Amino acid sequence: MSEIVRRIRLYMTDRMGLSEDEAAALRKRFLAQYGTALRGLQVECNVDAHDYLAFVHDVPVADYVASAPQLDAMLDRIPLPKAIFTNADAAHAGRVMDRLGVTRRFDKIVDIHALDYNCKPSPESYQILCSILGVSPQACILVDDMVRNLRPARELFGMTTVLVDGEKADGVDYVIGDVGELEHLVNRLLV
Repeated sequence: MSEIVRRIRLYMTDRMGLSEDEAAALRKRFLAQYGTALRGLQVECNVDAHDYLAFVHDVPVADYVASAPQLDAMLDRIPLPKAIFTNADAAHAGRVMDRLGVTRRFDKIVDIHALDYNCKPSPESYQILCSILGVSPQACILVDDMVRNLRPARELFGMTTVLVDGEKADGVDYVIGDVGELEHLVNRLLV
């Protein structure tokens, strides 16, 4: 993620002509106000989403992500349908999933394009997600590493929420130290 953040700032400096300080401040404001820099750039600067996403996701995934056969095996043992819900595009998510070796464990990728650029944590993104998946929110277990993405899922829609690699926070049902702990938690929830 740090490389993607660097590329977001690079996009703003190289493509938009902003200074480093302006780019950092604008990214921070857009993240707080719109949920992602992309959404703010679309709304306020009329940036083309496809061009932006191609630029910021042009990273050598293999340099940052290792194959994860244990994750693949654990996901296989969880007896639930699984989907990726991401503020990135499906192409980037697919590259990461391929590198991890878990692509076959997911039935669908619901990406920023499918969400009509309504990104987490906007309420619309969760509504669109459930519509695409054809499920009620209460039937979902949302796993994320950001509290701000989990709170609306739980508070507005009644999803069961799991924070990975975080500390107990208001508005989150469960916290696990590592995604490898998910199998045990899901097994407890299914009893």
